[in-house]
Amino acid sequence: MPRRPRPLSEHDRAAWADYVRHVRALQGREVPPPPAAPPPPPAPRAPAVALPRAPAPRAAAPAVVTGIQPPGLDNATWSRFRGGKLAPARTLDLHGKTAQAAFHALERFLHSAHAEHLRCVEVITGRGSGEQGGVIRRELPMWLNLPSLRPLVLATCHPHPSNAGSTRLLLRRIK
Repeated sequence: MPRRPRPLSEHDRAAWADYVRHVRALQGREVPPPPAAPPPPPAPRAPAVALPRAPAPRAAAPAVVTGIQPPGLDNATWSRFRGGKLAPARTLDLHGKTAQAAFHALERFLHSAHAEHLRCVEVITGRGSGEQGGVIRRELPMWLNLPSLRPLVLATCHPHPSNAGSTRLLLRRIK
């Protein structure tokens, strides 16, 4: 898209008029007229009336692996899952991966485990060196709430209260 020419300032007009006085027109031509003056600035408009807006939607707080029993899960299964008696059928270790590589590995892992009708899987994120844990450990709850993974996961918990570097996932059954 071509750029719009800027209007000339008074200084530019004076410089053009000074230049044109020293120029002789070619045979059969006239000296070009000075550029037109810029149009006057538009009159200030009255301030617009602010219409009330709906409040911006708040971002949902990221899910935390708390170990709270989800609706639709019986007490016996929940107790076995939370107590570590429901052994994971498969384990994914994300140690040493970048956040992007870990996310893609988690996505592939959960989709394949769900397709194979596995019920319980374990994801090892590691504790991390930071105060709140590593990047992967902090991002895992948000990844599990993404639209591509949320329908697969029924419940989450840590297999042991002192082991925050590992998370067990109870996958939904395929109906």
